[in-house]
Amino acid sequence: MKLLALESTCDETAAAIVTEDLDVLASVVASQEDLHQAFGGVVPEIAARAHLERMLPVIDQALQRAELRLADLDAIAVATTPGLAGSLVVGLMAAKTLALITGKPLVAINHLQAHIYACQVAGKRSVFPCLGLIVSGGHTSLYNCPTAVDFEPLGGTIDDAAGEAFDKVASMLGLSYPGGPSIAEAAQRGDPRAHRLPRALLNDSSRLDFSFSGLKTAVRYLIAGPGKVDFTECRLSPAAVADIAASFQEAVVDCLVGKTELALERTGLQTLCVGGGVAANARFRDRLREMTQRRQVTLEIAPPALCTDNAVMGAIAFEKLRAGQAEALDLDVMPGLVRHASSR
Repeated sequence: MKLLALESTCDETAAAIVTEDLDVLASVVASQEDLHQAFGGVVPEIAARAHLERMLPVIDQALQRAELRLADLDAIAVATTPGLAGSLVVGLMAAKTLALITGKPLVAINHLQAHIYACQVAGKRSVFPCLGLIVSGGHTSLYNCPTAVDFEPLGGTIDDAAGEAFDKVASMLGLSYPGGPSIAEAAQRGDPRAHRLPRALLNDSSRLDFSFSGLKTAVRYLIAGPGKVDFTECRLSPAAVADIAASFQEAVVDCLVGKTELALERTGLQTLCVGGGVAANARFRDRLREMTQRRQVTLEIAPPALCTDNAVMGAIAFEKLRAGQAEALDLDVMPGLVRHASSR
């Protein structure tokens, strides 16, 4: 059984062809980083227009790489939630059209569930039940995941997502977009103990939530001082940039790893699956390995290419197909950046 999966939830236009055995026959991702670089973040209108231009070429490339025709496919899958409304609509319209002309089943994908499923695709073995941690530009959330498609929210960010904070701090420091890779590179040359930055909610054992807004503000004051907003006038040495980047990164990682360890204690789950673009961060991965080895918990993190947005993780659609779940052609998108803050 062969599946064509489409991804257009934010600013990556992607298509992949995957078999039921989780063999990846083709994966194509068209990045929009150059389009959003000047703005230091994703501009929804620009993203949607770029998806319109790139969706069909990306699908065509995937078919060519897999040496398949549309008629050879057994199903069409598309991410419909959560995400940017305009971006989601482009992917859904393409998937509906393909499903209509081929007569193949149409399957809706939850983008967040797919990020965790990327761990199963990478290992080609079941990772459920597990504790799921999703860390990206729009999401920082913890879930109890009994199965691939059953997610119980445990906690999440009450303000900014971790990836968003990386982007904003990178912009303040004059580093390139996206912020995650540029801060990680700068941090390699810095001292993570150079600046004492806040770790909001880290010591609050009553909840499994995250907060990065205060950390972002603390960095702002560190760079420019209160009341100053023009970062282009700030003159920081390369060493100062590196120290701030390293201190900021360490604060984010402390919060992510600390709350995840608390969630493991509470749930008793023995497998931790991590997805989302921030999961590609080397320091974060190292700290997770240290924590899970100490707790004797199995850690599953997909390779970096499957952490950032991609269509390969759309293989989660096979789980729904096996359960006999397919969608009618009146399927609609459910946009929005879903945050699951909890008082647990």
